[in-house]
Amino acid sequence: MSGIGVVLNPKSRQNLRDPGAALRLSRRLGDHGVLRTADSVEELYRIAEDFRRVDIDILAISGGDGTGHVTLTGFLNVYDGHTMPHVALLRGGTMNTVANSVGVRPGRPEGLLGRLVHAYAQRATAPLVGVERHVMHVRPESGGPDSAGHYGFLFGTGVVHGFLAEYYRDGEPTPLVAAMTLARGIGSALVRGEMIRRMAHPFRGSVTLDDGTKWEERDYLAVAAGTIEHIGLNFKPFYRYDQRPSAFQVLGIHASPVGFVKELPRIHQSLPMRSDKTYDALTSQMVVRSAEGRMRYMIDGDLHESSDSAVCVSIGPRVRLVTN
Repeated sequence: MSGIGVVLNPKSRQNLRDPGAALRLSRRLGDHGVLRTADSVEELYRIAEDFRRVDIDILAISGGDGTGHVTLTGFLNVYDGHTMPHVALLRGGTMNTVANSVGVRPGRPEGLLGRLVHAYAQRATAPLVGVERHVMHVRPESGGPDSAGHYGFLFGTGVVHGFLAEYYRDGEPTPLVAAMTLARGIGSALVRGEMIRRMAHPFRGSVTLDDGTKWEERDYLAVAAGTIEHIGLNFKPFYRYDQRPSAFQVLGIHASPVGFVKELPRIHQSLPMRSDKTYDALTSQMVVRSAEGRMRYMIDGDLHESSDSAVCVSIGPRVRLVTN
């Protein structure tokens, strides 16, 4: 069949508010492909198997970072080393950090799908425009029931997890709520308030890199890594994400909350944090070990918790992202 395969999560906040989204996307898609809704992880895997069998050219994902992360994980596991289709991020989520970072233009999912359909129809004379980025593979070091792991462009512990937990705590997550959460967190850090104690609870642990370098066990404000530049709200901590082939940038931030706040202007300008505030490295693999016997971390805006005391984060496949 080839064509475009659209995956939509009907349980996302946006789609629950807008039950007509699937019909509008289907109309925009027309006879250029097929749209499927994934009500569960099991259904997502069945969709991935179907799309692989009919050899779709483009996997279009309607949703934000969380939907993208779950969908890519399912498809990469099903394709299992075989060539993945191009991936188009149609936005539509409460967070669209990956789409913003790789240059997907603003717009609603049906508008972006309409542009994609047009570009796909013209691909013989005007090749699709896009970029390639690695994903990271995050999995428990000891294996177990979650040994297949997860794929994503961003990983973070400590305040990265804490900020999102606070962001999701009250009300409907929106870019405005994210900005307000950041502003409240900065204010709380300056007065050492209760909110920053929740948000910036330190991650106590250690990190071992692929060359044997070990960042000692200590309190970290965050251990964070990325294969894209942005982490949200136009902050760009991973300014070296593409400096070494098959590697990602990792930061071991050991500044105080107030010290970190003072670094935010530099992070916003894609400048390195001061060396006395963070460890900074490029690596193809790291083991992040918690001294507390459990791991709380974020992958592409999704919050995860593992009873395993260590996770292995390694460079994963390159994904071809369409930005037409």
